[in-house]
Amino acid sequence: MSCVFSANPIYRASFMSFSNTDAAASKSPAGRIAKIVFLAAALGLIGIAYALFGDFLSLETLAKKEQTLRDWRENHVAKAVALSFLVYVSVAGLSLPGAALLTLFLGWLLGFGLGLLVVSLASSAGATLAFLISRFFLRDFVQDKFGNRLKTFNESLQREGAFYLFALRLVAVVPFFIINLAMGVTPIRTWTFWWVSQLGMLPGTAVYVYAGASFPTLSDLAEKGGQGILTPQLLLAFLLLGLFPVFVNKLLKGFRPST
Repeated sequence: MSCVFSANPIYRASFMSFSNTDAAASKSPAGRIAKIVFLAAALGLIGIAYALFGDFLSLETLAKKEQTLRDWRENHVAKAVALSFLVYVSVAGLSLPGAALLTLFLGWLLGFGLGLLVVSLASSAGATLAFLISRFFLRDFVQDKFGNRLKTFNESLQREGAFYLFALRLVAVVPFFIINLAMGVTPIRTWTFWWVSQLGMLPGTAVYVYAGASFPTLSDLAEKGGQGILTPQLLLAFLLLGLFPVFVNKLLKGFRPST
């Protein structure tokens, strides 16, 4: 366990791989042009997506198509999984609002087991996409926006190693899109960011997918709102989710090196 989460010199050397050459390349004329083209394309795609599908993403609209969605899922499982994965990666990768609602919806559509698999993999893939966008296209913006926080992030990463990111994902006090953007301008390796995010987000993802899979119908959810999903089982799941970071932190204290 200590070799996974500790910040010893050998681990730290493998943990840090983002060099100044990346930042220099992004500030070159070609790099600046690439940034402008990428951001313009991304904004254009976001605008088109909202214009075409914005209304479709409301619970009321989805509830009207409930049986159609059920039938489509039953007859086209592979397509449902692929489309769900791509949509979720896009939402998470572009830091768009609605990820929590989308998680609930996919839990309802795909069921707990398949929904958890799809959302878990897609959320970590989307987070890594946002991380890479921050690293190679939004470095200056993120540094200006989160300058003070970045100092704390870097100091904590040096001290705690990957455990710091793991704790951030578990506790979920800092919004995930901020974590993705801020981590993009730290020296953490992309591979490390991905697998720690995958592991750290899994408990929370499981609770939300379970909540979605517990919906009797989308019509009930649209009519009753959040109160319609507050079953005793779900309340217990949220309670366990809140206690889980405390339990993990105490468990791992014995494996972390003393400072």
